[in-house]
Amino acid sequence: MNQQLTLSQLNGLIKDALLDAFPGTVWVVAEVSELKHNRSGHCYLELIEKEGNTITARSRATIWSYTYRMLKPYFETTTGQLFTEGIKVLVQATVEYHPAYGLSLNIKDIDPTYTVGDMAMQRKEIINRLKAEGVFDMNKELALPLVPQKIAVISSATAAGYQDFMNQLENNEYGFKFYTKLFEAYMQGAETVPSIIRALDRIFAHDDFFDAVAIIRGGGATADLSSFDDYDLAMNITQFSLPVITGIGHEKDDTIIDLVAHTRMKTPTAVAEFFVSGVERYYERLLELENGIVQLTRETLDTQQEKLERVAEGLKYSVADFINDRQRELSKRGNELQQNVSLFSFKKHNELTELRHHLDSGLSVWFVETKNNIGKTQRILRRLVGEAVFKADAKLNHQQDMLSGRVRNVLAKERDRILINENSVRLLNPENVLKRGFTLTLKEGKIIKSSKDVAVGEELETRFADGKVTSKITKK
Repeated sequence: MNQQLTLSQLNGLIKDALLDAFPGTVWVVAEVSELKHNRSGHCYLELIEKEGNTITARSRATIWSYTYRMLKPYFETTTGQLFTEGIKVLVQATVEYHPAYGLSLNIKDIDPTYTVGDMAMQRKEIINRLKAEGVFDMNKELALPLVPQKIAVISSATAAGYQDFMNQLENNEYGFKFYTKLFEAYMQGAETVPSIIRALDRIFAHDDFFDAVAIIRGGGATADLSSFDDYDLAMNITQFSLPVITGIGHEKDDTIIDLVAHTRMKTPTAVAEFFVSGVERYYERLLELENGIVQLTRETLDTQQEKLERVAEGLKYSVADFINDRQRELSKRGNELQQNVSLFSFKKHNELTELRHHLDSGLSVWFVETKNNIGKTQRILRRLVGEAVFKADAKLNHQQDMLSGRVRNVLAKERDRILINENSVRLLNPENVLKRGFTLTLKEGKIIKSSKDVAVGEELETRFADGKVTSKITKK
């Protein structure tokens, strides 16, 4: 029967075997795929090895806090690269195996020169790839507008470099006006590349409005610059539809996006000065053109003035000869015209005399006929007017007789109605009613109209035609 082992016994044997196989430290080449810190300062990593996009090996690793505090700044200062995910490292570690947690590496040291070489190789591969794809110089080939005043800015709103850029741009000594729009992005850390690409996408949606894009970053550790050596970010910049100006804020080395951008400046302030100087050059060119136009205009005016003076001098004599010739011609024509006018006047005088004779004869006949017609018309009018007046007078008299009859009838009817009303009023007069034997009973000066209006014990006043009496209600 085969020997039976518990799981803990098996893991113990594995631990012993690994300890015998790796009694000391080993140097391991791997890629950092995950990196986490805890509050105690310990660093926990996951190391991998890949062939293409396939992970062929994976292991946990640990850097205890006392070691991590020394290794991290040493690595970043030497390489200029953050100690973060995605980098290849050469680490010295001990191989450890825990029966409950399995295999892990305890990192004791790190060789930054290996990472520097790997970074340089990756950088060279990215540059060669961009050149092979024919996009390396595409953004440089874009024409920068003569007056780049509408600028899309990619930066962090709180970055000192962004504040320097805006201050330099807004307070330029010439008073040039610029329109800027900030498209915020991270300028360090793992989110740098995707956030800048998202900002470029937002700008592309309005690329017909902007003249150029400025990517600026001021200050910060040199280790943060590795994000700007990314292939995807560089590819986006090479094919962007607007010129990209970079001001990453470092002077020693160019990042890949500096190499593929339209123009690379050292600092955000230098980027602002670049835009100001561009407008300044255009402004100075305008001034030169203005001065040239003024000078050319003056020279042209002087030349034309000289020509005009020469022409005027020549015209002076030509005009004198012309005037003399014209005067002689006019004198000749005047004499001919005077003779023609005299002959014309004589003919027209005879014609007018004949016309006046015919007109006088015609007017006389017309006057006699018109006078006869007016007399005939007057007689007809007088007859018609007389007939109309007679008819109107007869009609008026008839209407007057009818109106008088109607008025007399109305007055008679109104007189009868008034007499009837007077008799009615006289009969209804209280005094006449009393004289006919009737009486009026009053209580407190008011006429009693119903027995309900009086009560036992109340005094009443009864009026007769010849006086009044007072009575008291004893029974009801």
